[in-house]
Amino acid sequence: MSASQTSDIPADVPTLLVKIFGKDRPGITAGLFDTLAAYSVDVVDIEQVVTRGRITLCALVTQPPAGREGDLRATVHSWAESMKMQAEIISGRGDNRPRGLGRSLVTVLGHPLTAEATAAVAAEITRSGANIDRIFRLAKYPVTAVEFAVSGAETEPLRTALVTEAAALGVDIAVVAAGLHRRAQRLVVMDVDSTLIQDEVIELFAAHAGCEDEVAEVTAAAMRGELDFEQSLHARVALLAGLDASVVEKVRSEVRLTPGARTLIRTLKRLGYQVGVVSGGFTQVTDDLKERLGLDFAQANTLEIADGKLTGKVTGEIVDRAGKARLLRRFAAEAGVPLSQTVAIGDGANDLDMLNAAGLGVAFNAKPMVREAAHTAVNVPFLDTVLYLLGVTREEVESADMHEED
Repeated sequence: MSASQTSDIPADVPTLLVKIFGKDRPGITAGLFDTLAAYSVDVVDIEQVVTRGRITLCALVTQPPAGREGDLRATVHSWAESMKMQAEIISGRGDNRPRGLGRSLVTVLGHPLTAEATAAVAAEITRSGANIDRIFRLAKYPVTAVEFAVSGAETEPLRTALVTEAAALGVDIAVVAAGLHRRAQRLVVMDVDSTLIQDEVIELFAAHAGCEDEVAEVTAAAMRGELDFEQSLHARVALLAGLDASVVEKVRSEVRLTPGARTLIRTLKRLGYQVGVVSGGFTQVTDDLKERLGLDFAQANTLEIADGKLTGKVTGEIVDRAGKARLLRRFAAEAGVPLSQTVAIGDGANDLDMLNAAGLGVAFNAKPMVREAAHTAVNVPFLDTVLYLLGVTREEVESADMHEED
């Protein structure tokens, strides 16, 4: 049962666990407690779950006055029968046993989520010395997302064990420490190319210059970590020399947002989070995205333009791998958010320092070396699934959208 207690009772006080299960309908909870009220019991704990129209309602209550327990049992069973439900009443003492130290939230994303994967995750939690206190479904589409509330193990070792297991099982797993910080204000910072958007911006520019094959080859090597980013950036940008500056508007119109990007940002903003982007691409695109999406922060490299033409150079401070982490820290300071409350999302080797510096680093459809180094990975093509890692349910997202439309 849950830890939502209404009283604090000694461990030796007799209690009854009343369990009702059957077809759900209005009035069941009120009916049960109306029945119990006649016996002057106090409520210690309650938990109710409805799955595919079937309700399981558990109430932990104090033992009724002497001589009345038998009558209570008979009355509860009679009421349950009248509701065409089943009842089970178990005698015991005290409240639920205390939860172990070290509390974490384990989010599992599957597309689909198989019984085999669920069994393996549960077994790994047990092997880590932890206990599963509660399981809750966050979403049923576009992926199945469930959250395990776990106690009895430290977060970091549990994360290491489960993330290793995830790759073999074909699911995505995030492990974060439980606590008030889960609902605190956060800063979310994303990479742009192949994360917030589906494209590599420099390749869009290269298509207009007729050198996309050469640029794509250098880009791929850089993202795999085989080339120094700054050197590869200068080499690729040099190929754009002479392009008319009007191409900027064309590229902006060609940019395709990743599925779920708008939903992610819109929901984060409603939650009061601040959202930013950092990119090894160009301000000519990120500034436009900032305005269109209502972002709080945006930083990228800047293509130099002179006499209406791209010069083949960039100006200002280079946003590279180390620069992204530096900008994450800067944005966090400006937002007044502790670094531990930041979330970073990226896909390439250029994002690794930022992912590791954040409180939660999410590798989104990333290269293998990035998936292995990040705190967690998301391997489905929907950016809004990151919301589930923050404990936001699909129903909450859809409800907020409906209220806004009203």
